[in-house]
Amino acid sequence: MNRQCELILVVGGASSGKSAFALQLAGEKARRAFIATAQPLDAEMDERIRRHRTLRGPSWETAEVPLKLAKWFRANETAYDSIVVDCVTLWLSNLRERRVPDSRVPGLVAKLIHAMRMTTARVLVVSNELGGGVVPMEPEARRFRDLAGRVNQQFAKEADEVYVVMTGLPIRLKPKERG
Repeated sequence: MNRQCELILVVGGASSGKSAFALQLAGEKARRAFIATAQPLDAEMDERIRRHRTLRGPSWETAEVPLKLAKWFRANETAYDSIVVDCVTLWLSNLRERRVPDSRVPGLVAKLIHAMRMTTARVLVVSNELGGGVVPMEPEARRFRDLAGRVNQQFAKEADEVYVVMTGLPIRLKPKERG
């Protein structure tokens, strides 16, 4: 597999600072893309998207890609120096909404990682860590949490670097810091 790109996974809980950290890691390079998987399905989400766009500022090109991430990466292999994908958990939710079976997700993730690796960019993937809280009461919520955990593991295995962000503080998990 072509390893031109640098693949970085940033995980954390809700409002942990993971998106801000990913934007910081993306650097100030001239050609930067922000791939938004969120969809403005209600007023609160619309406002959240607007706030995030304002925080990024005008130097970021934004592409709204709720489903076909691998296709977007294949179409933009050399177009950017840094690409932030925010977030994998919403992408999984979008796939679920389209009734994509959980059994197909690992293959879709593998295709996405391959497409990311074919780019010349630094690719930062943001995802929620759902496994640190209370076990959900509803079976469907438990299945989604488990699926998200498996997908995060799949990305972590393939990533060059992995960070977890808690209370705005990043902790590097991979590769380990040299002490």
